[in-house]
Amino acid sequence: MDKTTRKARTTPRASRSALRSWGLYLLALTAWVTAVIALALLSLWFFSSMNWTPSPLYYLFIWIRDYLPLVCGVVVLAGWAVISYYFIAVPARNLELLLTQTEALAHPSETPIRLPDRLQGAEAQLNLVREQALRSVQAARDAEQRKNDLVVYLAHDLKTPLTSVIGYLTLLRDEPQLSPELRSRYTGIALEKAERLEDLINEFFDITRFSLTHLELQKQDTDLKRMLQQMMSEFEPVLRRQRLEYSLSLPETLRAVCDPDKMARVLDNLLSNACHYAYPASTIAVTGRTDGAWVTITMENAGPTIPPDKLARMFEAFFRLDAARGSQSGNAGLGLAIAKRIVEAHGGSITAESARETITFTVTIPAL
Repeated sequence: MDKTTRKARTTPRASRSALRSWGLYLLALTAWVTAVIALALLSLWFFSSMNWTPSPLYYLFIWIRDYLPLVCGVVVLAGWAVISYYFIAVPARNLELLLTQTEALAHPSETPIRLPDRLQGAEAQLNLVREQALRSVQAARDAEQRKNDLVVYLAHDLKTPLTSVIGYLTLLRDEPQLSPELRSRYTGIALEKAERLEDLINEFFDITRFSLTHLELQKQDTDLKRMLQQMMSEFEPVLRRQRLEYSLSLPETLRAVCDPDKMARVLDNLLSNACHYAYPASTIAVTGRTDGAWVTITMENAGPTIPPDKLARMFEAFFRLDAARGSQSGNAGLGLAIAKRIVEAHGGSITAESARETITFTVTIPAL
């Protein structure tokens, strides 16, 4: 919901609340003035209907009767002061308390916010906001720490393949007498290390793009069925190397209005994740369907059951399921976080489930 919508919804509600408060205030004043006038008239009738003997009470009644407008005015003013205090001063004091406590939300602490009993509802809401702010601050710190650790790991790992590339290329330059077999072997090793360097540099670019760029979509009518078929075909060498198979279960038509490049990245990240964690000699099952205005794609693979605490963090930036692998796995922990950002930018959702040594990812996006 954008700011305009929130403002449009909030302003009428605030206006209605203000009008209701002023209405009650005017109603209370009207009732008080009416009660004072009625009481004065009733008192006049009561005392006039009785026979009085001279006494202090009699003289008091005579004085009140002679100065009845003044007495009524004083009583009305006293009532007005009390009613105004109740309707204006007390809410103002409550508002002052609320403003004082909301200042603490700028720098939330573990100490709960305390308000008087009459403001228990506001106290609960402020404490809820405080707890959410604490969780957000901690999550931001954790993500920043994971990113910093990852950058340190990647920077350190850049040295090893770079040293190897320089060493083997220097050897090829300085030893022209090398046999073709050795020359081919050293060239292959240098190429392998250079490819590893490329992977590490791509990780740096992913981190930069995730942290600094704004996601913009260029939507168009996209054939998701053809995209999945082409992608699985491109993944065949990886699948073959890891002794994996795949199955596609797609309807005759599977189309959506989306950004094809970014949706391809979502599916690529999910397939890479499935290949990385799937048991060898197992099958990655990809299914797709259209449910009314929604397109749903699921990817399921056999693999170690993910604990619930880690499953809940699968889509956090820089979170790696197996942290012990460090950066050697070539996984910066950004693939699923980027996939979630892209899917949500399309107005969809992405979820992960894991049970009985099966991992299932479900992507749902609007068809139109």
